[in-house]
Amino acid sequence: MQGIESLIPLILIFGIMYFLLIRPQQKKLKEHQLMVEALRRGDQVITQGGIMGKVVKVKDDATEVEVEIANGVTVRVIRSTIATVVSKTEPAKS
Repeated sequence: MQGIESLIPLILIFGIMYFLLIRPQQKKLKEHQLMVEALRRGDQVITQGGIMGKVVKVKDDATEVEVEIANGVTVRVIRSTIATVVSKTEPAKS
């Protein structure tokens, strides 16, 4: 009986840690993955490095996008390094 009673605080601590730390982090990661997957040409984005630009090309088979950071200057950026989408373009209506 005492063995089980001594495990209850450990189980409670793990439960609290799960709901306060692990679960919100997993939710944030899932939201980021959905945002990155939804990138389209014309979206204004900010990278984790602080570079602001416009997506000019999205490669479906690769993990990168091309971002225009100035007129005529494009850089290839890994999709997962996109931190924020500032403004989305409207989807094409069919």
